Amino acid sequence: MKIDLQAVEDAAKELYVRALKVLPPDIKQGFERLAEAETAPRAQNLLATMITNIAVAERTDNLLCQDTGVPIYNLQIGRGVEVDGVALKAAIRRGCERATREYPLRSSVVHPLTRRNEHTSCGIEVPVIHVDFVATADHLAIEMIPKGSGSENNSFLKMAIPAEGVDAIKAFVVDCVIHAGGKTCPPTIVGVGVGGTSDLCMALAKRAATRPLGSVCSDPDGAQLEQQLSRAVNQLGVGPQGLGGDATAFAVHIELAATHITMNPVAVNMQCHSARRARATFGPAGVRYGF
Repeated sequence: MKIDLQAVEDAAKELYVRALKVLPPDIKQGFERLAEAETAPRAQNLLATMITNIAVAERTDNLLCQDTGVPIYNLQIGRGVEVDGVALKAAIRRGCERATREYPLRSSVVHPLTRRNEHTSCGIEVPVIHVDFVATADHLAIEMIPKGSGSENNSFLKMAIPAEGVDAIKAFVVDCVIHAGGKTCPPTIVGVGVGGTSDLCMALAKRAATRPLGSVCSDPDGAQLEQQLSRAVNQLGVGPQGLGGDATAFAVHIELAATHITMNPVAVNMQCHSARRARATFGPAGVRYGF
């Protein structure tokens, strides 16, 4: 299957706008579950306001949040897909720029030293583009995630001592959630990476934070730890927007990688309550949009 690069550019543009306006169904359902279980009156009111905001944004074709984030595109390329990788990344960048200029969107991306804003949502190494390969034939999937600064600013890495075991992982995650407080716009998805190298561990935490709600770590021990930490962080009393309550997080998600015998990296990356993402899948029948 040969990929039409103009279609990729158009999809990159469309995905950015879609992600900013329509929240995925799993996040909406997550809000419903939290609202049903919440016991604190103030937290109940805050959750109701958030749910109303989601509905109004969708009904009026408006943005969920003014922060358009740092644009991230995750690509999955299947067997049998013919595409020029360099041209593919260039097409995604053009689509990202077009979304910002044609919609128009507020560009949140600036030069790290001069703070100059080109008003394209692009810059050095941005949009962030991750490429992976999958066994599915004739399949190209593009997932777009706009990652806001409120959640991204609360990113943490610890090179834990292996002898401290799983207890060190639990303590670090709980401490990070307490430290972040309301700055992540909770309820959050708490992404945790364990293992690998320092850079891989941070990437795992981001992957975990942006996984759909209801998904489970593929490793049984990781899945068990997800359940334990999900219960723990929702007993901290941080609550929606950090103003108290039961609904601190939708869930804690964990991704694992093998690591060195003398180290145990642990990373935390959080996703805010507006956990935005959108997906386009290219196949023989054309392009299909979803989440």
